[in-house]
Amino acid sequence: MPEPTVCISIVTYNSSRYIRRCLESVLRQRGVELDIVVVDNASADDTRKILDGFGDRIRIIPNEGNVGFAAAQNQGIRASRSEWVLTLNPDLLMEEDFLAQLVEAGESDPRTGVVCGKLLSIGPGFRPLNPPRLDSTGLFFTPTMRHFDRGWHQPDDGAYDHAEYVFGACAAAALYRRRMVDDVSIDGEFFDPDFFAYREDADVAWRAQLLGWRCIYTPAAVGWHVRSAPPGNRRSISALINMHSVKNRFLMRIKNSTAGLYRSCLLPMVARDLAVIAGCLVMEPRSLPAFWSLAKCWPAAWHRRQEIMRRRRVSDAQLMRWFRYEPFSEPLTAEVAEETPSAVLAPDAA
Repeated sequence: MPEPTVCISIVTYNSSRYIRRCLESVLRQRGVELDIVVVDNASADDTRKILDGFGDRIRIIPNEGNVGFAAAQNQGIRASRSEWVLTLNPDLLMEEDFLAQLVEAGESDPRTGVVCGKLLSIGPGFRPLNPPRLDSTGLFFTPTMRHFDRGWHQPDDGAYDHAEYVFGACAAAALYRRRMVDDVSIDGEFFDPDFFAYREDADVAWRAQLLGWRCIYTPAAVGWHVRSAPPGNRRSISALINMHSVKNRFLMRIKNSTAGLYRSCLLPMVARDLAVIAGCLVMEPRSLPAFWSLAKCWPAAWHRRQEIMRRRRVSDAQLMRWFRYEPFSEPLTAEVAEETPSAVLAPDAA
């Protein structure tokens, strides 16, 4: 029986500190047929020299400038027609069966379009932490429209040691089924290039849920993630990324929120919006350009919203079950009501 084909799409930008060990970890994967694509966003350090040292074991797509994570990942994804695509950060290491375990979980349910594993935190320079702490076991959303990594910075004490359905996957190491990539892409773009960086994985997760795809978390696939931009520590992040984070919070909602979600979550949503705006005015004025950038993105975002709502396949009730203040998941044995692919709901919030 032929091995499943997996394209590993990595975006680099001044990633010389990590990319060699990351690629060595990739090349040790077993049980899958690999196609490794690295899109370099005009790195100014030794990244290109390191990449060239891997020869024909990888394919390199060089960009003349930094087009951002989302657009560069789209380049890597389009460069292959493999059955599965793994988006991978250069600051991540994987156990040798990481990919095989993800694919096995994904193939257990044809309605599953995304699979994520157990990511553990690791220190700068891939320095192990003692005791081990979690980095991500999938994404969850709250009624304030904030999204978080399940288990972030908690001890790895067994609380996330069972496979289950979750809302979405962190794109640091997310496995996407090619059929889902094709189904949820808009105008040939899987990640929204207007996001540039940050929150693009949550946007895809939300869109995939609207179109009826599932996400499986499997703890059998283990990786280690440095996470150079930890949650809640905005001072350690560049002003540009903070600006995109603010812009993308609103951009994601313009595209994906439904009327039912607004009715159910209006008060916490507005309260959080006001807090974000006040924070920009008082504490982080360098993020204020986010609102001008959002205005410029509005026409494209509205076009994408209309396309998403036209193709939507789930009801508000199905979607609302995921928006809670605590991490929510469903057992793999759960019988979840599904709309048939042809029963696309009329857009009730366009």
